[in-house]
Amino acid sequence: MARRQGAGVHEYSIVRALVDRVEAAAVARGATAVRSIAVRIGELAGVDVELLATAYRTLAAGTLCERSALEVSTVAARWACRDCGAAIAAGGPLRCAACDGPAALQQGDEILLERMEIDVDDDGKDTTDVRHARI
Repeated sequence: MARRQGAGVHEYSIVRALVDRVEAAAVARGATAVRSIAVRIGELAGVDVELLATAYRTLAAGTLCERSALEVSTVAARWACRDCGAAIAAGGPLRCAACDGPAALQQGDEILLERMEIDVDDDGKDTTDVRHARI
């Protein structure tokens, strides 16, 4: 299968924004390092998770995120009728079988930072006694 032209550019821009956001939040909380981050990616978000992981390893270098683990969970697309709220099966017509209303995407196109775990120096000097914070 041929790779689309510009493949990975989308993932690299997403990761650049992710690393910038995580690092800013970590610095604001006095972190000495980011231990892990968890992101949720919808199956319709147009993100190649493997390329995202590669981009993360590359762009996290030299930042507080450098040694952090990246946890990615994927979210299946879920559709429901915009009019009556009935669930609409994926892969079928995007119309409601009950009322013929149009389908609305309920989940599956998101790119969300769910959680980050950071190391925080309790006294501002000694990094050997570290506590963990979840955000």
